[in-house]
Amino acid sequence: MAKPLILVTNDDGITAPGLRALIRFIKDIGDVVVVAPDSPQSGMGHAITIDNTLYIKKLTVDLENGAKEEYSCSGTPADCVKLGLQELLDRRPDLCVSGINHGSNSSINVIYSGTMSAAIEAGIEGIPAIGFSLCDYSWNANFEASKEAIQKIVKEALKNGIPNGVVLNVNIPKTDNKPPKGIKICRQARANWKEKFDKRTSPSGKEYYWLTGEFELLDKGEDTDEYALSQDYVSVVPTQFDLTAHHSIQHINNWKLND
Repeated sequence: MAKPLILVTNDDGITAPGLRALIRFIKDIGDVVVVAPDSPQSGMGHAITIDNTLYIKKLTVDLENGAKEEYSCSGTPADCVKLGLQELLDRRPDLCVSGINHGSNSSINVIYSGTMSAAIEAGIEGIPAIGFSLCDYSWNANFEASKEAIQKIVKEALKNGIPNGVVLNVNIPKTDNKPPKGIKICRQARANWKEKFDKRTSPSGKEYYWLTGEFELLDKGEDTDEYALSQDYVSVVPTQFDLTAHHSIQHINNWKLND
């Protein structure tokens, strides 16, 4: 019986330590094929390339990691999934996993995330998909403590499936060398970024701006991803890509739009 086929991608680039760790963690669970950006694509969201050419290069980054095949792509994370499904894989994957992202994609961060957008692109195509992120932005972050949780979630997803129209957003707390306390199924916390632009002047005298900001948590609930992470639990948020606000349809129907 054929092993499950797992498509792996990310937004930090094909050489990112988080991606290399993810491949290493799941290589014995299924046949891993990697299609990942050839350069960092963080914060790209669900961008796709429509006004430029796309290039694919087959390569081997690390034979010991055990990926069946690896490809770098000149496009975005969503492009990687599209090309993987349409051009590179010899059969439909059983699962798509994206990550491990260097930094949190909890709460409102999911909107901007290239990591999650890659997983969502697979979900749109009806493929079970998971985005993994570690709440540590360091390039030298310690991913080893997340191994057991990632393997457990991947195995359960392959065994039980993920509901249609749903993608799992998994965030892993920074616990240094300790494993997380456990795994909690959560809702997305209500939060936003209190942003500002740092205005600067280049040596040539040209003004430019640098985006800065602070994360503002507006939700005190104990059933959220942010709360679970603060307690050293892995958070799993079932995320849907149908953005219809179903609860508001009746309210808008009461508007006199056709009078």
